[in-house]
Amino acid sequence: MKHIILITCPDMCGLVYKISSVLLQYNLNIERNDEYVDKQSNQFFMRTLVNGKIESKNLEKALKIALSKEAQINVVEQKKKSIIILCTKENHCLGDILLRYDSGELEAEIKAVISNHSNLKDLVKKFGIDFFHIPAENTSREEHEALISKKCDEFNADFLALAKYMRILSPSFVKKYQNKIINIHHSFLPAFIGANPYKQAYERGVKIIGATAHFVNDNLDEGPIITQDIIKIDHTYSWEDMRQAGKDVEKVVFAKAINLALNDRIFIHGNKTIVF
Repeated sequence: MKHIILITCPDMCGLVYKISSVLLQYNLNIERNDEYVDKQSNQFFMRTLVNGKIESKNLEKALKIALSKEAQINVVEQKKKSIIILCTKENHCLGDILLRYDSGELEAEIKAVISNHSNLKDLVKKFGIDFFHIPAENTSREEHEALISKKCDEFNADFLALAKYMRILSPSFVKKYQNKIINIHHSFLPAFIGANPYKQAYERGVKIIGATAHFVNDNLDEGPIITQDIIKIDHTYSWEDMRQAGKDVEKVVFAKAINLALNDRIFIHGNKTIVF
């Protein structure tokens, strides 16, 4: 049985030796190891894939004793995780995730799709996934989020993926699912905010189009960045061409971020991430 060991602790001499010694005592074979030291904060990060029989709590305790009381250690079984997708009306990110799921490219179980509009119900149903329409009309934000939260809790998914979910989440909702909500947006923020950012970008003559996937926090679109990408464009692009190119980038970046989270490859450190 394979497990992933995630370790964060103050950097010091001999850490890898100490960790390896504990794993040897437990007769665990290291199949892959990634490590990084943030010199500014003097923090050590390590992700290790091991094979062998494990009692997680005992191993976590042994590693903490070998390292330091400040060490944060998490031992997780390598298995398929689950997500809930939240969407509104745009179909490109949702459709791409559904296709990847159907073809086996997405290492996850999609528990449900939740939307404040019914536009994408037929698309979701084609993939045999439950779709829940929770309208926001005639309800406060708190009431609407309470309904969404109740439905999410029924499925107890590992992550919530916002596939162009065009509603601002309240601090209480974000706190409840802290470091579990993944969002995708165009990288023009904050330079081009508000309505029709691609038209604004066109008017400024931008030469690249990008997308950013990040964890959601209380500051709009300022959470820890997971992954980003860009494509180059030129003066021949209309703003409609730019919008379509942007959608293509968003799909790829969104899917990559979800897979990184599902495979326990992300450490959150302050408002940054370490991605292995």
